[in-house]
Amino acid sequence: MARRLSLRWLASLWIVLAMAAGLASAWIWMSSQQAWTAHLDRAYVAGLALHDSLENGGPLPEGLSRTRLEGAPALPPGWRETRITLTGSRPDLAQGSRLSLRLQSPDIQYPVADIQTLGGGSQAAGLASVTRTMARFCSDPRLYAQLDGGPWVRIDGAPLWGCGAAPTDLRLLAGAILASALGLLLVWVSEVSGAFASFAEALRDPRARNAELPVGGVDELRLTAEAVNAYVAQDRAALENRALVLSGVSHDLGTPATRLRLRSALIEDAALRGRLERDIDEMTGMIDGVLTYTRAEIGAEPFRQLSLTSLAEAVVADYQDVGLPVRLAEAAPRSAGAGNLFARAVARPAPEGPAMLMRGQPTALRRALSNLIDNALKYGREAEVTVDGDADDAVLTVTDRGSVLTEEDLARLTGAFQRGENAGAAGGVGLGLAIVSTIAAQHGGRLEFGRAEGGLAARVVLCRRWA
Repeated sequence: MARRLSLRWLASLWIVLAMAAGLASAWIWMSSQQAWTAHLDRAYVAGLALHDSLENGGPLPEGLSRTRLEGAPALPPGWRETRITLTGSRPDLAQGSRLSLRLQSPDIQYPVADIQTLGGGSQAAGLASVTRTMARFCSDPRLYAQLDGGPWVRIDGAPLWGCGAAPTDLRLLAGAILASALGLLLVWVSEVSGAFASFAEALRDPRARNAELPVGGVDELRLTAEAVNAYVAQDRAALENRALVLSGVSHDLGTPATRLRLRSALIEDAALRGRLERDIDEMTGMIDGVLTYTRAEIGAEPFRQLSLTSLAEAVVADYQDVGLPVRLAEAAPRSAGAGNLFARAVARPAPEGPAMLMRGQPTALRRALSNLIDNALKYGREAEVTVDGDADDAVLTVTDRGSVLTEEDLARLTGAFQRGENAGAAGGVGLGLAIVSTIAAQHGGRLEFGRAEGGLAARVVLCRRWA
């Protein structure tokens, strides 16, 4: 696979390209501005030379020609005309020679207010301002001039102030180049930032422990993803090795445990025989508990579609078959909304009726529910199981009767090898709630506790579409 550029080199490259685009835009802008200034200056100088030719009869400047008319100029249909009178000294004083001008254009009406006298208040400067204004606007105008009531003269100056004489305005191009470069830079920054944000989001996902993170983006991000994937693979391999070792130990201990049970049956002292059998049960239970906890951490069981309600019914039925006080209760109706001025909130059952479909690991979920029921029977007198949820989450709730555990106890019991102070002589190694919490995390959920009427409620919240 081709090696991608690092973030440092890409950032440096983009900075250089951005600077080059800025310099190119500035050069194009200034060149276009300079060309327009030179164009307007030529038109202004031509106006000064035209005034000298009209007043003194001198030659016309290059690019201009004049034609004498027999009468006043006629305005073609649809054209617009602008009339201006310039005096000999100042345009606003009616004294000295008078120069009458008519500007006819098929496109625009020239704004008289925008025609400023540049370079002084003389009549020549006024005519130069007129020619400069004609050069400013893209049109093909006709200029007619009359000096002190003399004949009208048509001045043709398309090479100086016509549309074809105007230089190409590249200022919009310069702005487009600058905007494009800035847009591309922002897109690249957004892409890199989005890649790091997506990587962080994938890393926070608990499923990252069972799947490889996406490898892509800049070189630093790719190396980080590869390192994390290697670490996750190593961690998963360590867990699998631990489970394999524990499974082997559990299998190997089965034979001596069976021999111990057979030999303990030969002990005539019933009390001693009972204590020995309980020790054997505790030993095998401890191995099985650690093995189950490790398997829950690995989460190797595939996810499939299942009915959480049916699973809970099957688990509860197993406890009822041996006469234990465990029952399955219906979820309390939930309000469809807060209501309003015209209608009250209406209670409705849990969505999808009794099915409560979700994607999950059936064996792991059975283990989690069984552990909660065992804890409810151990620390309370009975267990009541409820299945509820909404469109996003499914909730398993196990409520006991008579439990006196505090919030500090509950926070402590979710750790490994922790048991309640009121467990007494009940069996167990303190991994039950830790296994439940791990299984809930494997399903994108969590384990919660709350006080209930007469006891304690343990709630397992599961994401219905986690995998």
